[in-house]
Formats: sequence, structure tokens, C-alpha cells
Amino acid sequence: MTKVIDFQTDPSKYRHWKIEYDGPVANLFMDVDEKGGLFEGYDLKLNSYDLGVDIELADVVQRMRFEHPEVKVVVMQSAKDKVFCAGANIRMLGGAAHGHKVNFCKFTNETRNSYEAALAESGQNYICAIKGACAGGGYELALACNHLMLTDDSTSSVALPEVPLLAVLPGTGGLTRVTDKRKVRRDLADVFCSVEEGVRGKRAVEWGLVDEVFPNSKFDEAVVERAREMAAASDKADVEKGIDLTPLERRISEGAVTYSTVEVSLNRDENRARITIDGPDADAPADMAAFTKVGADAWMLRCARELDDAILHLRNNEKELGLIEFQTRGDPARVVAHEALLLDNSDHWLANEVLQYWKRVLKRVDVTSRSLVAIVEHGSCFAGPLAELLWAADRSYMMLEEFDGDNRPLATLTMTDGNFGTYPMGNDLTRLEARFYGTPEQVQTLKDSIGEALDAEGADDLGLVTYAYDDIDWEDEVRLFMEERASFSPDAMTGMEANLRFVGPETMETRIFGRLTAWQNWIFQRPNAVGEDGALQRYGSGVRGKYNMERV
Repeated sequence: MTKVIDFQTDPSKYRHWKIEYDGPVANLFMDVDEKGGLFEGYDLKLNSYDLGVDIELADVVQRMRFEHPEVKVVVMQSAKDKVFCAGANIRMLGGAAHGHKVNFCKFTNETRNSYEAALAESGQNYICAIKGACAGGGYELALACNHLMLTDDSTSSVALPEVPLLAVLPGTGGLTRVTDKRKVRRDLADVFCSVEEGVRGKRAVEWGLVDEVFPNSKFDEAVVERAREMAAASDKADVEKGIDLTPLERRISEGAVTYSTVEVSLNRDENRARITIDGPDADAPADMAAFTKVGADAWMLRCARELDDAILHLRNNEKELGLIEFQTRGDPARVVAHEALLLDNSDHWLANEVLQYWKRVLKRVDVTSRSLVAIVEHGSCFAGPLAELLWAADRSYMMLEEFDGDNRPLATLTMTDGNFGTYPMGNDLTRLEARFYGTPEQVQTLKDSIGEALDAEGADDLGLVTYAYDDIDWEDEVRLFMEERASFSPDAMTGMEANLRFVGPETMETRIFGRLTAWQNWIFQRPNAVGEDGALQRYGSGVRGKYNMERV
């Protein structure tokens, strides 16, 4: 049986990261256990990493927000001598299946995005203190930090050597951040990405690859001083105590993955999965004090965490289930009330963190390479954050009028203030703005219906669902869609969906994932990289890869 990749961890299980807390400053040390690889067949030497290392880092970043809101500056550094990070482990990449390589790159980029955005979203600023070689994915770790400090000695440098060494790209996030974030001049970026040895010292500052460089004798002191300065200048409100992110309730069986608010049904015969989300079974907490007391068990936070884990599980452990169907069940008024408590108190640190987390989870849905469909049945609760799934999906189907023998409440859709700015996509548009990109005035019209429980006819008239069917047509129409979708090429579907989901303006984030979907996905299948004589296979043998020199 294929090993199930588990994205749940906690500090007691960390093998690769160590954290020291000093008031508003946290020191995060990368100390990769060579023998701690997620799979057998490679050692994680020189602080190189695989998906397991990044799963821990993602957990660190998440817990920093919720469990340690007192932290204002995080200093990322290496606990090993003369090496910061050698990047993604080459033996792992060389031996991994194509799908794992691409999903690995996607998750690492999502993790980089999460701490890169931590300053704007949570008031937590990441500094990278680079001592020793910082190459490939190691420099990508650094690039996602907001301030880069490099020590000036013969062994410390930054590099993106993937093209000359491995015939692949620096995860696409590396290239994009060099040009879009660091704004390195194009010709200098070309030189930088073409040399194996990288760039060190003052030249790295002159080219814009790092922000500061210090001699070895002054480096540690300079890092401490800079972290304290940034913490003192922070406008993040002081928070005395966070909440514990307690373990998720989860059961994995042959045909399902079950949580407390989310159930994933696996239909392998028809290559699809159904995610059913249960709305809250109790009224919203009275105020943020009550919400904080409930902590990780509060429905808004618990549901987001469970949906996040479910999406990652399907991506990495059920690769042939090409269609994900979203359903909900429950009282939409309760969903609205639970979200309203956070929206009305968005200046409270925990309310902000939960809303920001929903934004990140929904973004993860957006870039998941599966066909997505939302099925709005009677008794559903597509409202507020759950309504976002309707517009994240490639299509949506809604039950129209009463169905014979169905005594559930009629299907409705409820928009809230949150749907108009709280959960933007990677292109900085709301999903409604993306949906109505050609008719932006429609978004303004929709605001007149905030808080209204729209039936299928009303939702269809406003363009909020793709189709609304009555009892006579429902079963056949939904079944035909499912069968048709399963018959299409998954390669063509991935390309089509990735193109159609993101309209309008490009951002650094959309470019990263667009380039990963297209360029890196393609390169990871080319013999120049992964063939028997390709660079990934020959790396470390002393023999360079053998290339087909035809350009296409």
C-alpha cells in the first residue's frame, strides 16, 4: 500500500526545525535530520529538504500566528555550520514520481507565500540570516522572507543553480521573486541563474539579491540588533497569550476521510471525491472572549483546518480522483452568524487570524489541479465563507423548487459582507469580481442582496450558479456532467481550469503558480531533466546530463 502523506504534525514531533522564543522575537533554526526523510532512499544532507521538512515549516508558521501572537519578528537561520540550506534534496527529486515533484513544489510555494504574507496579515515579519551556502530551494526559503542578511566570507553565498546543474527551474517561486519582489535587473538575473557558484558579499547587495552584508565578526550581533529594531518599530498590537492548535479529529478508512465538520467520500471507480462540510451545530459564541475560550474548537477555525487538511490529503494521496464535488449541509443562518462575529471584530487578533486562514485555505482550493464542482442541494448551507466554494468551483448546480419526497429545507445561497473583500484570490480579486470580470457593475448590484437567502431562481438570475434544475432534470443533468468530466484528459483539464480560474491582473502569486502549472510541470516530464541520461538522474555522478538540443 502506498504511504499516506500526513500533513498534521506538532512541535513534539519536529525533526528538522527548532524554535527559541524571546519575547517579540522568535529564532527559527533549520536543523534538518539527515535520516529523517519522508521516504527511503536518500539522506537529507546539508540542510536539504523534502516534503516532510516543509510540512513541519508550514506547521511552524501556522502555530506562530495562533499560538504565539506575541511574536513580531521571526529570524530564520541555520543551526548547521557553513551551510544555510542546500535546497530541495536532489536524490528525492530524482527518484520521485512526476506528480509528487509537482505537488511538492506547489506546497513549498504555498508555505513560502504564508510566511511572506505574515507581516501584512499578522504583523509577523520574517528576517533571513544567511551563513554558509544558500542554494536553490534554500535561497527560495530566504527570498520569501522580507529582509535578507548575508555574512561576508568565502563559504557564504546565494545561488539558484537549478538550470545549469539540474535542467529544471528554481521551483518557479525563485525566479519570480528575484524579478518581481527583489526587482533584480533582468541581465543580472540571467547571470545569477546561470552560474553554479552563486553570488556572495557586497555584489549580492549591489545586485539586490540580499539587503545587507556584514563581516563574520559582526554578523550575529547585527542580526540581533536588526530583529530588535524591527520588533520595536512594529505596529502589531501586544497580545499576551495565544490559543493552542489542538490535534484534528480525523479517521482515514478505505473509502473515506472523516473529520468533525468535514467528510471526504472517495469514489475510486468513478475517479471522484465528495467533500461534505457540516455547518455549525450550535449558535455563534456571544463575543470574542467566548470565541477565544473555545479556541481551536470554534467552528470557523475547526472547519478551516479540517478543509485545509482534506484538500492536501486529496492532492497528495488520491491523485487519480480528478473531480472534487463540494456539498454542505446545515443551517445557513448559523454560518452567517459565526462569520459575522469575526467580521464585526476583525480588529481582534484572533478574529483576524481565522479570517486570514480562511483566505489561505480558499486560495489552496483555487490552485488545486482537480475539476471542482459545487452541488447545492436542499438542506445545504452555502453562506459566507462556504459560498466562496461556489465561485471557486468550475461549475455549480443548484436544486430548484421542492423535490418529491425531500423534506429538507429548500436550497438557498446567502452572500455576506465577507464575500466582497475578506477572501481575495491570488490575483487580488474577490471571487465575485473574477466571476463578473466582464460586468463589474454586477458586483455592485449583488451587494443589494447581502444577507438574503436566495433560492435557486434568484441565484440563477443573479448569475451566482451555473445551472438550476428541478426534480425532473436534476439527477440526469448532474450525472451526465460527472460522467463527461471523468472522460476528459486530466492533462487538458488541468490546463483549461488553470487558465479559466484566474482572470484579470497578474500578481507575483498568480505568476508563481501559473508558471509551476505550465513550465515546471512540462520540464519535469522532459528527458533532459528526468530521463535516464537527464541532469536530475546524473547529478552527483560526475557526468553531466545528455540533452536533446531541439528547442520547442
